[in-house]
Amino acid sequence: MMMWSNFFLQEENRRRGAAGRRRAHGRCRSGLTPEREGKVKLALLLAAVGATLAVLSVGTEFWVELNTYKANGSAVCEAAHLGLWKVCTKRLWQADVPADRDTCGPAELPGEANCTYFKFFTTGENARIFQRTTKKEVNLAAAVIAVLGLVVMALGCLCIIMVLTKGAEFLLRVGAVCFGLSGLLLLVSLEVFRHSVRALLQGVSPEPPPAPRLTYEYSWSLGCGVGAGLILLLGAGCFLLLTLPSWPWGSLCPKRGHRAT
Repeated sequence: MMMWSNFFLQEENRRRGAAGRRRAHGRCRSGLTPEREGKVKLALLLAAVGATLAVLSVGTEFWVELNTYKANGSAVCEAAHLGLWKVCTKRLWQADVPADRDTCGPAELPGEANCTYFKFFTTGENARIFQRTTKKEVNLAAAVIAVLGLVVMALGCLCIIMVLTKGAEFLLRVGAVCFGLSGLLLLVSLEVFRHSVRALLQGVSPEPPPAPRLTYEYSWSLGCGVGAGLILLLGAGCFLLLTLPSWPWGSLCPKRGHRAT
């Protein structure tokens, strides 16, 4: 009986030792110290905030609001808001519009809404908004650039996840480049969209009825896009700093224990 108990005890110690060696080997293979892993996670959290804002911006249609002027003697007025994928026109009660506004809006007010997706993604037709015609080439360019930004952003997230789970530190620099490129693409998409708005306002149709006077103002979806681009660029800078060697920073910021007495 004593022989069998010693045998099982030795076998249990052998298994525990093998498990400890495997864990130690995994830590050595990953090469990420707990302090460095925490910094990578903080940078990833910052990039995740930018990614959330980017998806919210691209997926919503409050990039710009188009407002007509209020007409005397009419109880309703018209406004519209649009994004990369669709446009919504609304008929608002003038009683709900703030008295200090000369134009209809804001578009968030309750009213009769009619939302349609742009047809230049399917049939290639231009959209007509308040007797004005879109320039589909510019709108398509803005949408394609924004989607490319989201794809590159997803690749950056995948690279950082591989760094944390598999210890592939060489992907840290790749992830930084992906996040930086996605931020730049989002900002370029916003600028192209601004040109599409100007082209829309200038594309007055000669057919009756006459086109109403319009004013425009950029809305919160575009603000989310600007914030997403800047945060993604900041996240890319943080990841690039983590790829730099530690010795320059150590010489600039020596530890307290190494001060001369």
